[in-house]
Amino acid sequence: MSAPTAAARERAADATTFAELGVPAGIVDRLSERGILDAFPIQVATVADALAGRDVCGKAPTGSGKTIAFGIPLVAGVPRSDPRRPRALVLVPTRELATQVAEELRALAGSKGPSVATFFGGVGFGNQLKALGKGVDIAVACPGRLADLVNQGQIHLDAVEMVVLDEADRMADMGFLPEVKRLLDRTRPDRQTLLFSATLDGDVNVLIKRYQKDPVRHEHVVDEDAPANRHEFWKVEREDRLAVTAKIVSAEWPAIVFCRTRRGADRLAKQLAREGISAAAIHGDRSQGQRERALAQFTSSKVQALVATDVAARGIHVDQVACVLHYDVPADHKDYVHRSGRTGRAGEVGLVVSLVPGEQVKDVRKMQRIIGLPQGVDQPDLALLGPVREAPKPAPERHDDRPQGNRQGGRGQGGGGRGNGGQRNGGQRNGRGGGPKRPGQSARARAAKRAKQG
Repeated sequence: MSAPTAAARERAADATTFAELGVPAGIVDRLSERGILDAFPIQVATVADALAGRDVCGKAPTGSGKTIAFGIPLVAGVPRSDPRRPRALVLVPTRELATQVAEELRALAGSKGPSVATFFGGVGFGNQLKALGKGVDIAVACPGRLADLVNQGQIHLDAVEMVVLDEADRMADMGFLPEVKRLLDRTRPDRQTLLFSATLDGDVNVLIKRYQKDPVRHEHVVDEDAPANRHEFWKVEREDRLAVTAKIVSAEWPAIVFCRTRRGADRLAKQLAREGISAAAIHGDRSQGQRERALAQFTSSKVQALVATDVAARGIHVDQVACVLHYDVPADHKDYVHRSGRTGRAGEVGLVVSLVPGEQVKDVRKMQRIIGLPQGVDQPDLALLGPVREAPKPAPERHDDRPQGNRQGGRGQGGGGRGNGGQRNGGQRNGRGGGPKRPGQSARARAAKRAKQG
């Protein structure tokens, strides 16, 4: 595919619809059926170059529409694959993001388009191996599980001619870059590489220099006149955080509450339940089935709060989150930005509240200075919150990982929950199985455990 001419670039810059960007008619029709008519800025900037076969380096914040930006050229350009040899690869940092990206790609592809499958840990190999045996055109994968499949000889990357690195900075933060490099080295040297990230410095710049050829760089700058999130820093000692959290969530939900540890997230979810706040916990120790159920409960407003560790800071794309609450102050300014980006998406105004114990005030002021926020930690002002809203009726607690259907509908590009980017998307109904059965448990032990749980 040839590079776009100067005239074509000018036309793309003035375009607002997908048809004007040169998107194939079938994809335009499928977007239109979902009410997605006008392209977001990152899509306007990158789609024409990507469709023309150029390597693209895109910098954009979360919620800006990156999934459709790279999904269109993927679906439009990938040829059919042979068994165990995908023709396109999307690398993502988390299981949740893999699921949501795959759902969006399937929506773009339609029933006759390229096949899409996900590959990540936390679930058994069976379904993934079955999909590979049939042939997968577009593989959406987390680096760890993909590396396992490569080492087992179950998947070969030598036919991959199109690669997307989604949220490359998050993969760098999570220590995935050595594995990412080994995987990219196995793909075709003449592949097209699209890289999307919130930052393009440090380790991400290393990827750009090593794996992209004369990339076209595009940066989506947030409109300074656009509404910004409200950032509140309240001085709350550790023993008082639970009560304050319950009051915030009762007024500003759905809310995502961030904890530092997995055990802390589980404990806080149970404590909130005793305070009359419905909550679900999500973190790395939970099985895939448990994580999917927690996200489904949250996106369907069956719970008021999703209590999460940083696994959710980049892996979950849900519109209309009213509040992000930092129950534990984040480790650094990057974590603060990533967490806080879960609210205020698609031009909406979100509330971000940090509960700051006295011994952490100095660290928070330093973080505020780095981010460019007004410095200072105030006393809690509950008058800033909205009125208390009626909580949803609690769902019966589940103690196992048996499969359970999820309803994830929504209005957005990310395909999970109510979306990514705010563009309207018709609901999808997906039945997903739970995680693998835990080994080493006898029937007698399982029965005893169930009896103990009541």
